[in-house]
Amino acid sequence: MLSTTILSSLSGLYSALYEWYAANKRVLPWRETQDPYCIWLSEIILQQTRVAQGLEYYMRFMDRFPTVQDLAAASEDEVLVYWQGLGYYSRARNLHKAAQMIGQKAKGERRKAVFPTTFEQLRQLPGVGDYTAGAIASFAYNLPYPAMDGNVYRVVARLSDTDEAFDTTQGKKHFHQLIEQLLDRENPRLFNSAIMEFGALYCTPTSPDCETCPLQHYCLAYAHHTVELLPVRKPRPKVRDRWFHYRIYIDHNGLTLIHQRQAKDIWQHLWEFVLEEYPDGDEAIALQTFPIRHILSHQRLHARMDVIKVTSLPSIPDTVAVDMRHLGDYAMPQMLVKVLEQLSF
Repeated sequence: MLSTTILSSLSGLYSALYEWYAANKRVLPWRETQDPYCIWLSEIILQQTRVAQGLEYYMRFMDRFPTVQDLAAASEDEVLVYWQGLGYYSRARNLHKAAQMIGQKAKGERRKAVFPTTFEQLRQLPGVGDYTAGAIASFAYNLPYPAMDGNVYRVVARLSDTDEAFDTTQGKKHFHQLIEQLLDRENPRLFNSAIMEFGALYCTPTSPDCETCPLQHYCLAYAHHTVELLPVRKPRPKVRDRWFHYRIYIDHNGLTLIHQRQAKDIWQHLWEFVLEEYPDGDEAIALQTFPIRHILSHQRLHARMDVIKVTSLPSIPDTVAVDMRHLGDYAMPQMLVKVLEQLSF
């Protein structure tokens, strides 16, 4: 539960927070609109992505797919190409599926596609959890739902001096109860925007300026000297090492072989060169001539790239021959994109 100091002084907390937000907020395109499509797109892109990088992708998507109908009409391959470099590609696949769901419903009812207007409807879209549904509901429709991203978890953990891990099932329930108590139900759009920005710019993970903090009076962690200890996360899983050996075949016509990853693994539905994965690193390390190391969230990839010039391409199941000059039409893992930028063929 929030402290009685906070609960009895919510109007004062709101005033301090909103005054800070008005003076310090960043100008971002998705904040200048109440179009639910634009807000949804920004929320999906900004999951696991810094704002500076996400802004570039948001503008690219809005330029190519200005409406949900445009996104629904595109192929998954094209959406993945536009997403290339952002990682966590399931976000892009779910983005496309959700657009198609909205477009298909409109087509069946013979009307223009209308974005879902309630929390429950938003929650049914692929890739939309409680946080994203709450964010869209509040930012687009000013409905009284909290938007809990990592920045908000941090602010709430410090205000309440809560040492429960926020990324566990029980912890998420606990934090949801806290933010429900804290939420400004008369101005949910403003409240969610302000507290997210406050966590992003002021109440930062390390070395926040607590001595001049506008919310200092309401912060139990400041009073108890526990700011730097919060929020608490559950223990991270052990990083897994994997060893990849790529063979980049190129014939005299400039054709190469690629295949599309289908298994429920990293980079599902992305394209890559002919690959052999070693069960351990012994043989791969011995063979490395052009080593690449790539870090994912819980995996460390060790890859070797061999360019093999051939008169004619070998026959390898599940591969297709494409012109090297047209590889940009195929969404590939960022690791391979970086390799292609370094290699000369």
